[in-house]
Amino acid sequence: MIIETSRLILRPWQESDAEALFRYASDPDVGPRAGWPPHKDIEESRSVIRDIFTNDRTWAITLKETGEAIGCMGYYVYGESNIEIGEEDAEIGYWLAKPYWNQGLCTEALRVMIDYCFNVKGFITVWSDFFVDNPASGRVMEKCGFVDTGRENMCSHLYHGDDRPVHIMRLDYAL
Repeated sequence: MIIETSRLILRPWQESDAEALFRYASDPDVGPRAGWPPHKDIEESRSVIRDIFTNDRTWAITLKETGEAIGCMGYYVYGESNIEIGEEDAEIGYWLAKPYWNQGLCTEALRVMIDYCFNVKGFITVWSDFFVDNPASGRVMEKCGFVDTGRENMCSHLYHGDDRPVHIMRLDYAL
């Protein structure tokens, strides 16, 4: 499944994306904000593509004009989520390479993922969360209509998830 916006194409990850993934995922300012450690080498990035990103719920965020993978967008279903969600819900997660922050690209990608989750997959509610020390991610969610639940959660399986709570956001399908 390929999803397009005016500036982006969300498409399945390919092993040929390993070099771009390593370039951006090795940045210590990127992964820890999303809950994973910086990548140590290109082989780790290749392994992540093969073992984690190759599924029908994870997309490479790519620039339409160059085709370069600059981030990741996907969703988790009931039983896989970082937070407690319903059986007809999904949790959306994402990250974007640092050179592309503050350009509206993450908001653009999140909007089409929300549309996909509601109008193609038929989820009732989509959830997302962000580490409290990464409020920029929460602002992206707010721009896309997510509302603050007032809840926080510890996610021990995430990188430094025992040390930093995530703030939980929610968006219900509007008829």
